[in-house]
Amino acid sequence: MAQPFISIRNLHKRLGSQHVLRGFDLEVTEGETIVIIGRSGGGKSVLLKHIIGLMKPTSGEVFVESRNVVELSERKLSEVRKKIAILFQSAALFDSMTVEDNIAFPLREIGVRDPKVIAQKVAEALEMVDLAGEQKKMPEKLSGGMRKRVGLARAIVTQPRCILYDEPTTGLDPIVADSINHLIRRLQKRLGVTSIVVTHDMKSAFHVADQIAYLHEGRVYFKGTQEELRAASDPLIRDFIEGHSHEDDAR
Repeated sequence: MAQPFISIRNLHKRLGSQHVLRGFDLEVTEGETIVIIGRSGGGKSVLLKHIIGLMKPTSGEVFVESRNVVELSERKLSEVRKKIAILFQSAALFDSMTVEDNIAFPLREIGVRDPKVIAQKVAEALEMVDLAGEQKKMPEKLSGGMRKRVGLARAIVTQPRCILYDEPTTGLDPIVADSINHLIRRLQKRLGVTSIVVTHDMKSAFHVADQIAYLHEGRVYFKGTQEELRAASDPLIRDFIEGHSHEDDAR
């Protein structure tokens, strides 16, 4: 039976007067893709930062392969981070670097120095995201979808065990967004990675998810399969899935 790769237990996070996470609990099984949905500003991106130790919780625990990242020193935390890659909303490319140097950056950070090895790994990563031969382009010459793909190539070049996706289709047209969704699913199958996808795009959620968790008021309000989410009769869940605000009803 597959073991949890990530376990989050009773996680609380306060940012000033705002109580963002209020007892968040979640287990992510090794090799599965779980999508976390919820309203904008609800704490989804904050959650991702806790998983890789960029934020410390007010209270609670975050386990990656049974290691509580909350208690780890920076040196020990770097060992955990080698197993987890993140694709940021904006792709976060270095505008002064070529595509090749952007993707090679994490390799050099972990001590890879052989130019031939770096070139080979960069080429393999670009092939996996359907951008073969684009090494010499500058980020300013890339479309939004291409920037996302380069960001994803950079995320997978070190062969992580887990990939965190922060709103991977935001700002993309529907066709490009669909291609990114296909890519997320394909990489899961090809690399066997554990994936957490944060989004409020229900089409993306239904395309890539093995499990879906609905974050509401800082907690997991629902967790289940796509089929269970589609069948849910809870008004709060139905309103989110269908994008119903009830503003006209109140007038």
